[in-house]
Amino acid sequence: MTEARVRPSFLAGAMRVFELSLGEMLWSRRTVFMGLVAGAPVFLALVARLVQGSGVAPLRVNGAEVGGAGVFGMMIWVFFLRFIVPVLGVFYGTSLIADEVEDRTLTYLFTRPIRRGAVLLGKYLAYLVCTALVVLPSVMLVYFLLVPFAQVPATFAALATDLGLLAAGLAVYGAVFACVGAALKRPLVSGLVFVFGWEQVALLVPGYLKRLTVAHYLQSLVPHAMPASGVASVLQSVLGADRPSTAVCLLALLAVLVGGLVLAVKTVESREYVLGQ
Repeated sequence: MTEARVRPSFLAGAMRVFELSLGEMLWSRRTVFMGLVAGAPVFLALVARLVQGSGVAPLRVNGAEVGGAGVFGMMIWVFFLRFIVPVLGVFYGTSLIADEVEDRTLTYLFTRPIRRGAVLLGKYLAYLVCTALVVLPSVMLVYFLLVPFAQVPATFAALATDLGLLAAGLAVYGAVFACVGAALKRPLVSGLVFVFGWEQVALLVPGYLKRLTVAHYLQSLVPHAMPASGVASVLQSVLGADRPSTAVCLLALLAVLVGGLVLAVKTVESREYVLGQ
């Protein structure tokens, strides 16, 4: 009875775990590595800026020069949404519980007067903040390197939409792989197979398989965020004529986000974890 009275609520417990986990994530070797990965687009944007400064267009579509905003939109799609965001989701999401099992520290967390599901939710919230701190500086540096200051007012709305897409991608992929990490013994391998195997194949195969991927709904929102240029038309042709509407994409992503978190919480609360020797 005493333990029941002093046990914090689900959300309060999640916030305690969030405060404990955030610092550990920010200073982990995984964050340093992913920071280097997120820095690659910054280096490419710097090269493009130097090339553009020399009077040579860094990108042309059908012989027409693509402006800085168009190049930025292409980099958001190619580097961030198709690679960095899924990789961050895999490496962090699958480790939320798996790392605690491997380090044999899960018992320490589970013996606290906090629900097991709150432990996972708190670590998931720490993942969101940590990955945002990795991705946001990279995106902003790429933006200001590629987009002239005179075009900032006209492209700020597109930038905000791009940031929203990245946040949605991090949240959804994190929820999916938090569930995978809670349920499977070797979640990292399964996550990499899903992102670089299943999703890539399903997006290329005609039919309904692409609807069973996160990337289909996330990338289908890209043309809505891109400036009206030749790059947007190229992306639309790549994505295909069966691109779902914005409302359908948002509802599908929300369903995957909520479903992934609910399943992850239920799995953590019901599964018995065997710690490594």
